[in-house]
Amino acid sequence: MQTLSIHHRASAHRTFERLLFWVARAATYLVLIAAACIFLKIGIKGSQTVFTSHWPFVNVEFFTEKPSTLYVFDWHGQKMELSDASFRAFKAAHPQEEIAAETYAHSAGGILPCIVGTVLLVSGSMTIALILGICSAIYLSEYSTEGRTIRLIRLAIMNLAGVPSIVFGLFGAALFVYYFKWNISLLAGWFTLAFMVLPVIITSAEEALKAVPQGFREGSLALGATKWQTIRTNVLPYAIPGILTSSILGVARVAGETAPIMFTAAYVVRDNYPWEVSKWTDFFFQPVQALPYHIYVVSSKIPQNEYTERVQYGTAFVFLFVVLMITLGSVLLRIRLRSKLKW
Repeated sequence: MQTLSIHHRASAHRTFERLLFWVARAATYLVLIAAACIFLKIGIKGSQTVFTSHWPFVNVEFFTEKPSTLYVFDWHGQKMELSDASFRAFKAAHPQEEIAAETYAHSAGGILPCIVGTVLLVSGSMTIALILGICSAIYLSEYSTEGRTIRLIRLAIMNLAGVPSIVFGLFGAALFVYYFKWNISLLAGWFTLAFMVLPVIITSAEEALKAVPQGFREGSLALGATKWQTIRTNVLPYAIPGILTSSILGVARVAGETAPIMFTAAYVVRDNYPWEVSKWTDFFFQPVQALPYHIYVVSSKIPQNEYTERVQYGTAFVFLFVVLMITLGSVLLRIRLRSKLKW
């Protein structure tokens, strides 16, 4: 009887584990299917804006011009859709004609300033975050001694990782925009986004440093190297692939944030490109446009219609492509470093 009871319990455990396995598998596939449906919809509708049926098969205007107002009007039985500049030129060419046009904000032109602003914000903020994050991780992993203060620091870092992005946006506006008087600028956006992603960078970099075998440190110190020489030559190079993993997570978060950019860095309309400044220092103290903020404005701040919808999906399509390229670059660099640095 005891043997049969044990066999029954073991069978029940196997049944429960099998059920748990299928529940976890179904949940995973459900998430993948939902994500695939979202990306598929953006890909299909966005490609209709980004690509054309004639040479060069790409909507060059969408990638090379600034956002502008769309004018829609009837011209001798033909429906005309012109951007602001094209409409002014058309009116100048037909001064005697009365043209009654409907206007749609942000529904013509392109998104080049938004692409440039997004790349600048991501690259600058990730550079600052990696420098500060790696330095902090080196101190916590290599120099600090375990105690109450260090445990409190690690707890504070973990808590900061869960703070909503809008709180970081308000913090950046209060500190960088108003207290430091940087105003709405690229520099304020850099530091706000960097501080937002810093907890992830510090935690991941510290784990990557701890993953390097202790023998690497002991061997270097035994040969007479200093603490910093050991870290620089025998620890940090082997931790770089793991640190790049955290940078990939940081890029994905920084690029997709809207609230911090809205409070510290972005303007809805920006007539000049970042490099169109009178002094080189003005480059850092001017606002920029960004793809996530542009999507937010076009999706919620203006009347919705068929023209704004194609801009929304086109911008989202390009935005995903830009993030994919930045992330792919980090992944390829990590793979290359891992292939060279093995122990």
